[in-house]
Amino acid sequence: MSAEKRALLRADTFTNAPKVASDTLTEEERAEIAKHAQEEREEAEKLTKPSHSPIGRWWRKVQSSRDKVTLGMAIVTLGVVYGDIGTSPLYTVQTFLAGQGGLAKIDRPAVLGMLSLIFWTLLLITTVKYVLVAMHADNKGEGGIFALFSLVRHYGKWLVIPAMIGGAAFLADSVLTPAVSISSAVEGLKTIPALTGAFQENTNLTLMITIIIIVLLFCVQSRGTESIGKVFGSVVLVWFAFLALVGLVNVSGDWGMFAAINPVYGFRFLFSSHNVAGLSLMGTVFLATTGAEALYSDMGHVGRGNIYFTWPFINVALVLNYFGQGAWMLKNQGNTALSSVNPFFEMMSPNVRYFGVFLSVAAGVIASQALITGAFTMVSEATGLNWMPHLQVRYPSRTRGQLYIPTVNVVLCVATLSVLALFKDSEHISAAYGLALTITMLATTILLTTYVWHHRHRAGAVCFFVLFIITDSLFFISSMSKFLRGGWFTMLLTAMILLVMLTWNDGTKIERSQRRHMRPRDFKPALAKLHDDFRIPYFADNIVYLTSDSELRRLDTDIFFSIFADHPKRARAWWAVSVQTTDEPFTREYSVEDFGTDYIFRVRIKLGFKVSQSIPAYIHQVMHDLSDSGELPEQKSVYPKVDADPDIGTVRYVLVHKALMPESKITGREALSLKMKYAIRRVAGSPVKWFGLAPYNPVVEVQPLFVSTRRPPRLKRVTLRSAKGDRS
Repeated sequence: MSAEKRALLRADTFTNAPKVASDTLTEEERAEIAKHAQEEREEAEKLTKPSHSPIGRWWRKVQSSRDKVTLGMAIVTLGVVYGDIGTSPLYTVQTFLAGQGGLAKIDRPAVLGMLSLIFWTLLLITTVKYVLVAMHADNKGEGGIFALFSLVRHYGKWLVIPAMIGGAAFLADSVLTPAVSISSAVEGLKTIPALTGAFQENTNLTLMITIIIIVLLFCVQSRGTESIGKVFGSVVLVWFAFLALVGLVNVSGDWGMFAAINPVYGFRFLFSSHNVAGLSLMGTVFLATTGAEALYSDMGHVGRGNIYFTWPFINVALVLNYFGQGAWMLKNQGNTALSSVNPFFEMMSPNVRYFGVFLSVAAGVIASQALITGAFTMVSEATGLNWMPHLQVRYPSRTRGQLYIPTVNVVLCVATLSVLALFKDSEHISAAYGLALTITMLATTILLTTYVWHHRHRAGAVCFFVLFIITDSLFFISSMSKFLRGGWFTMLLTAMILLVMLTWNDGTKIERSQRRHMRPRDFKPALAKLHDDFRIPYFADNIVYLTSDSELRRLDTDIFFSIFADHPKRARAWWAVSVQTTDEPFTREYSVEDFGTDYIFRVRIKLGFKVSQSIPAYIHQVMHDLSDSGELPEQKSVYPKVDADPDIGTVRYVLVHKALMPESKITGREALSLKMKYAIRRVAGSPVKWFGLAPYNPVVEVQPLFVSTRRPPRLKRVTLRSAKGDRS
């Protein structure tokens, strides 16, 4: 070995650049795959056992379908999905009581009317609309308004309007839910006699505890909803069992409460003069079903079958608790000693109340979790629709639907803390709560109607639309009474998120209208000439472009013109690399198209959603593989490199961004959309960080966006006067 070679290798020992292993799976991944395969075999063996009962045959059929139910995921479902709707008994009846003037003003028709409206709202909105109808409209197992839009988008361009508005409203409500749920639960600590003194001495203690809990909650999101869900699921199981038991104990003294199942009581009270709140009563009733949309959007996290399996228990527990609160109100009707009471806590004995308050705090945290996971799903789906910037997504568990988006987590945390700083307590936050979600429900009704209509159920679509557009509109109109008391903040958040979606969507459409692709016969002659032009020094031995275009048999013009822009970027090899995330957890594959050359390569890398996207290490592996096969001419480093790979020449990474030209012939709105999109992109982050390119000093280029341009008028040449004329 030459002295130069020995010195080169000795210098490379001073860096520990990442390199790929010889195997495509780690020992931990093999063990996890083997464990998963064993579980599937055991499940398959159970399904093959003969069953002579109809129930057994039905159960085998369910377990072999997409509606499969497992005990572990059923527990996770309780923790991830039902937190928001599970905290509604804390404040729904209390809000009704305050709106009617307290215990002294209510009577049996009022209580039965309120319970009837709650019962039928849970039945129609949550059970029928979402569990029975919406959850059948899934997009590869994913739920939520954006997944629903993906199923119906080809039925009309106008459907983008309700989808965007509904999605923006849901994300806005995701900011308020942690604030109102946790703060209202923490404020319940004031009702415990042993803690009353501490809260009286420090009026900000409630706010401080709420902030600490919220910060801790957002900090643990990176561990994944599966690990969180198992812990929360056990708590929620106890919580709903507690709700059912406390409600049953109280309603057992007045079984006549179940007369409220008759919808006549609800209609009669809603439109009677005895109803002090008027139509705004529907805004109070709506609080009982605020978690229905989160239930649909979280379907991809836990599976539809597990929601079907657990919802009957949840529904019965909620109904029993509401009816129990109604029985307590009638039992204490006219009790002037009780004022500003919360029937949920008052119907418990003093000893049970201690447990109820602390359990409600845990339920408030879980309610926040349901909306946070729903927000992750919604943003991921919006990114897939090109309505939001591409963000770094992590998958902490084996399930593809359970994801974590660091940027969204930080934004939600900061926004939630800002809400607390602005409104201070749950009483003021609740004024803004729920209004935006009524908009989401209206949008979901429109999209679901379109879905049902085009699946050959037109009569059902008409009935569905008439029933739920009236119901949702009543909720929206009644919730608008909250606008001046805090609802304006929710609507402002909705408008801001909608603005991001609109500008990103418009900007993407403009850019895509400009994107062109070149066939090999178009780009090969120019690149062949540059490759062999020894007058131009090498820019690098290998120039690697990252592109979102996954088609291997063409080349994006952005890459072509980047190579020839300014001073041509001559190289021994040019690489256009796209990275795709698969639905399997541990995929590591790549494909190569060389266009019949040994210097132009299109590479498509497929990585599982749990695989670290260490692109430099994988690109070096691809280069070594092609060099070993003879497809890439041998390369040797002349000098030491930070990547510690002397058998591959220098590598430069290039990313191309677009910029708007002053002469572009576009409207003011389109120009604003592009400028805002580029501003959002700078804030959202860059693939440089996601793919681990920052240590390799990548080049970020800006190319003009050649949309239709205006031809500026020609310049007029002015003849200079002669020197002789100047002297005269």
